[in-house]
Amino acid sequence: MTQLAGQKIQHRQLTKLGLFRRFIFLTIGAVLMGVGLEIFLIPNRVIDGGITGISIMLSHLTGWSLGIFLFVLNLPFFFMGYKQIGKTFAFSTLYGIIVLSITTSYLHPIPSLTHDVLLATVFGGITIGVGVGIVIRIGGSLDGTEILSILVNQKIPFSVGETIMFLNLFILGSAGFVYGWDRAMYSLIAYFIAYKTIDVVIQGLDESKSAWIISENYREIGDAILARLGRGVTYLNGEGAYTGDDKRVIFVVITRLEEAKLKSILEDHDPQAFLAIGGVHEVRGGRFKKKDIH
Repeated sequence: MTQLAGQKIQHRQLTKLGLFRRFIFLTIGAVLMGVGLEIFLIPNRVIDGGITGISIMLSHLTGWSLGIFLFVLNLPFFFMGYKQIGKTFAFSTLYGIIVLSITTSYLHPIPSLTHDVLLATVFGGITIGVGVGIVIRIGGSLDGTEILSILVNQKIPFSVGETIMFLNLFILGSAGFVYGWDRAMYSLIAYFIAYKTIDVVIQGLDESKSAWIISENYREIGDAILARLGRGVTYLNGEGAYTGDDKRVIFVVITRLEEAKLKSILEDHDPQAFLAIGGVHEVRGGRFKKKDIH
């Protein structure tokens, strides 16, 4: 037992195929972010949030290449991530930032696809959101702000999301002094679009939901879910805190498109049934692969 406790835990090494897949997706994500910045946002004087936004403003004020600032300003966060979060995450982040820096340098001379600021804001935000979402989903980051927020979260009474929001509001607000307040407002729109697009990429378009159902007719409801939705259900034992009565709880994972059908099943078998539905970020294993619904 002592020998086991003294041994270092060995993490499973990535296979060559897994490593190749990681680098491909990191490259795609970083290139997409570079396209969003240099082909849409920067030529129209709209910025992104985080270290990227600071880099854009410094590049504008000094005339130096954006890629230099992206690499230099994010480099300290690579070392923070290496020590506190993990080697795989840190090197994935470093690789992504290098690809992003090179991409912005190559794309800088290329003119914007549109000079309509609203179109550039929308499509730039979407492109950046897809790129960042791919990188996060594969296990990396393209901006040191996320790493900083994770680290300081242990020392301040705010969540990671709240910390990122505060930092970005300050950074995007600063764009008003550099580009004008109308561009600062467009930057906020671009950031919001990118933020929502990241959620879609990470969670997927076919978002899953977990449903908890408490009913006396649990068996009939469970059979109906199996027959009409093609979803497997799990029966859990529960106890009412007020009455002390034994309860049966139905647990099932569905897609958002099946939510209305589930409610219809409850209306048919027990309109008074308790139902709680929550979002699920990822589902794997088990028997989630469904049958045909009716």
